[in-house]
Amino acid sequence: MRTTQALSITLPVEMAQMVKDKVSSGEYASESEVIRAGLRALNAQNAAIDRWLQEEVLPAIDAHDADPGHAIPIAETRKRLQSFMDAELSAKPAAE
Repeated sequence: MRTTQALSITLPVEMAQMVKDKVSSGEYASESEVIRAGLRALNAQNAAIDRWLQEEVLPAIDAHDADPGHAIPIAETRKRLQSFMDAELSAKPAAE
């Protein structure tokens, strides 16, 4: 029984060139290997997002539902975010 299946895909020119460059550099032996590596990375990213949702987001929602008094008001949240963004922008060197 076959464990692989041939597919025909269409990529934007830039992505197709990226695949070809990976093969020509010797980093991968074939275009199929490049695509498989990309799909494995996508799968790992999706799994990481799922873990984050299960382990951090859902417990935070449950904690908020159990005691909404600990929530930070939206105005305060915006103020904190703006302060953080201002600090990040001022820490970056000016573009030359």
